[in-house]
Amino acid sequence: QVQLVESGGGLVQPGGSLRLSCAASGFTFSLYDILWYRQAPGKQRDMVATITSAGGSTNYADSVKGRFNISRDNAKNTVYLQMNSLKPEDTAVYYCKAHRRLLTLNYDYWGQGTQVTVSS
Repeated sequence: QVQLVESGGGLVQPGGSLRLSCAASGFTFSLYDILWYRQAPGKQRDMVATITSAGGSTNYADSVKGRFNISRDNAKNTVYLQMNSLKPEDTAVYYCKAHRRLLTLNYDYWGQGTQVTVSS
């Protein structure tokens, strides 16, 4: 059974930090790129950060560059999103997605999300 389970969300004050985790099971994690998305109430789901399957390349949305860091531990089947200098506009549900493209087919698995609230 394929599972992606996010954790680490919560309430934090502006300027604070959180580390989100995304734990995977049921598929060959090391073959998949991992993407973090977030969705604020009434808004579309936007990509926040990505990391390639071997961890050699990362990419960030402009809004989080310099504040967020994505990393992965393939031995633990886990991806992390370190979020620093948090702002109220970072408030959203954060989701991780595992993605692999094989020939013409896309394989995508989503987690259930974890709430991050930045507020004083």
